[in-house]
Amino acid sequence: EVKMAAVALLSESVLGWSIFALVLLVILAFCWVYIRKYQSRQDSEVISTITAICSLAIALITSALLPVDIFLVSYTKYQNGTYKEWASNNITRQQIEDTVLYGYYTLYSIILFCVFLWIPFVYFYYEEKDDDNINKCLQVKNALKYTVGFVIVCSALLLIGAFVPLNVPANQNSTQWEKVTYLFEELGSSHGLAALSFSISSLTLIGMLAVITYTAYGMSVLPLNLIKGTRNVAYERLENVEDIEEVEHQIEKIKATCTDGRPLSSRDRCALHQLESKLQVLHRRERHLEIAEKNCCTMFCRALRPFKIVCGVFFILVALLFTIALFISNLDKALHSAGINSGFIIFGTNLTNPLNELLLALQPVFPLDYVLITVITMYFVFTSMAGIRNMGIWFFWIRLYKIRPGRTQPQALLFLCMILLLIVLHTSYMIYSLAPQYVMYGSQKYLLQSKLPSVDALMGNSTTGMSKICDADAPEDQCTVTRTYLFLHKFWFFSTIYYFGNWAFIAVFFVGLLVSCCRGKKSVIEGEVEEDDSDFSDDEFISCLFAL
Repeated sequence: EVKMAAVALLSESVLGWSIFALVLLVILAFCWVYIRKYQSRQDSEVISTITAICSLAIALITSALLPVDIFLVSYTKYQNGTYKEWASNNITRQQIEDTVLYGYYTLYSIILFCVFLWIPFVYFYYEEKDDDNINKCLQVKNALKYTVGFVIVCSALLLIGAFVPLNVPANQNSTQWEKVTYLFEELGSSHGLAALSFSISSLTLIGMLAVITYTAYGMSVLPLNLIKGTRNVAYERLENVEDIEEVEHQIEKIKATCTDGRPLSSRDRCALHQLESKLQVLHRRERHLEIAEKNCCTMFCRALRPFKIVCGVFFILVALLFTIALFISNLDKALHSAGINSGFIIFGTNLTNPLNELLLALQPVFPLDYVLITVITMYFVFTSMAGIRNMGIWFFWIRLYKIRPGRTQPQALLFLCMILLLIVLHTSYMIYSLAPQYVMYGSQKYLLQSKLPSVDALMGNSTTGMSKICDADAPEDQCTVTRTYLFLHKFWFFSTIYYFGNWAFIAVFFVGLLVSCCRGKKSVIEGEVEEDDSDFSDDEFISCLFAL
């Protein structure tokens, strides 16, 4: 029996690693296709491409940690609330929990490395690139010089996190030296994990701002774009031809004022220059529209129009469900938590949360609840990507970069991947806010001892309890809390900021929904033609389209 159990465990391990390798290959393939789709063919750089692909892959892998965490704590128990034989030992369960925790810290450390060192270095390395400069050592030296600032910020966060006292000393009348000694002892007992947690939580605050800006807008703009569709190509070409004729007429009218040899006034020269630039853009639009009209992809997308409408309606309903669940969760915290000084932390749910109840209802049908929580996680990631793609990359009111197919600069791709890394850090808290009880305990149940003898007890069976879904009232040794929950609530003041960030997310979502409803249909060549595009890049983009 022991030999058969060992063989079964080995086969499960091989199957698990095979699935992991397959998922990893799928993620890397998706990242490569996504980056290559938006990457500029003219300004592509090998090091920036590899960095963008790896960073995007790390973001997607990290987002998958939450479903894995929930699955592992749930997998230790049967549906009747008893522990499985291999998990009946508390040491075994602790090893599983530590494995998940170290997985979090490993990936979060990689994110710290990417955000504070690798991505800034590659960004400044590309910025220092010069066609006339062949000295690579000087290029690397200048990039490292600018990257030092990010390293200093990271070091400061690690130091602050290392010495922030999470526990108050027992002796309040101790001397200053004893207090310092206590801080170092606390740092040694935590093995520096508190410092890493503080740094990650600080980055999560920036991720919260990115979620409020990009994810909230992406959740509103993605479904409405699918519902509204794009404008008719033939109608767009007709409008464009009329605009060309009108601009040409204005140019001829200005040139007619100097037929007698008199020079144009400065005002007329400025107007003529603007009209000629506008005419150049209109001619480029005409070429792109002509290609789009003959393109097979345009006709194929037109045939998929009913399917897109159905998907758009489904996505808008999902977005509204998420927003309602988030509102109920925040309202529950406002009414039943200990307040701002406790980080608005509550144990369990006091108000009926539709998404939390849906996940709990799907528990008996394995693995529907895990599939749903994975889909929710991926939904947040892809709506964030849609929001960044539609808005571009902004610094307050200044637009830094645009995200366009075949035209995106390497710096913009690096910014996109950095923003996604920060968004993924905050995604765990967002999903916890949507389904707090499920994210805290998963599908675990525990045996509730009954005061009255059950039928099984009367028949001689020793089982005298009934199973109940794990909640805050469960005994501590009967329900295992996910590592995600413990990580999110390590510092109460961050939880307080996250709470108010959820209210801002709800407000931005409805504002974005209103703006998206008021906007008209997108052009079929949206983002392909801009005034700041050069003729060379335009011709190169068209040649790439013909190659595809």
